[in-house]
Amino acid sequence: MQNRVAFVTGASRGIGKACALALAGAGARVALAARQRDKLEEVAAEIRSKSGEAYVVELDLASDDSIKNAFTTTAKEFGRIDILVNNAGITRDGLALRMKKDDWNAVIETNLTGSFRAIQQVLQGMMRERWGRIINISSVVGEAGNAGQANYAAAKAGLIGLTKSMAQEMASRQITVNAVAPGFIETDMTNSLGAEVKEKVLQSIPLRRLGTAEDVAAAVRFLASEEAGFITGHVLAVNGGMYM
Repeated sequence: MQNRVAFVTGASRGIGKACALALAGAGARVALAARQRDKLEEVAAEIRSKSGEAYVVELDLASDDSIKNAFTTTAKEFGRIDILVNNAGITRDGLALRMKKDDWNAVIETNLTGSFRAIQQVLQGMMRERWGRIINISSVVGEAGNAGQANYAAAKAGLIGLTKSMAQEMASRQITVNAVAPGFIETDMTNSLGAEVKEKVLQSIPLRRLGTAEDVAAAVRFLASEEAGFITGHVLAVNGGMYM
């Protein structure tokens, strides 16, 4: 992965941060994108402290202008983008009966439409180079569903359909498109779960532990590598066996 250029959305914390660190560790030059610049600067400093190369760019996936600007400035900085990791996402949970239209739209717009727009920004460059890796971070919820998350599950399931369609469109140009579907991962969100809820979650996971952001990042790093060149249109589950 030496000198490949990776663009990671939602890179300021959690899974996105772990992906950025893993790709940088494998030799990629990494563009870190999210809304919070100060948090991105911290991740960039960590990468640079290990002699890696990092570029910070503000990105709001709900804004067309922000998306275009982020990818244009990154391509100018690095010359091209070889690897795209679509990780950024939001939640607006609630039962479908009472879900507001704004909560539905916000999640679909950011998690699904924003990811599609990001893909559009990198396609021409990848086609020119005849090499590319696009990795969409879906979720076990996109495969199995989850009560109270109709909007989030629909967006994550949509990412899987998008992955498979793009894989078919781009294969002749040696661009692979895959998805990673994490299960319950230790994050700020899961840390706030009560002991009883956490225990119930653990009972649903055959490996009897929550995943780590690094578990997901390892899968992303592999799919972004030369070794994964014959894998496309695949959904790699990183869920401890909770959904098979």
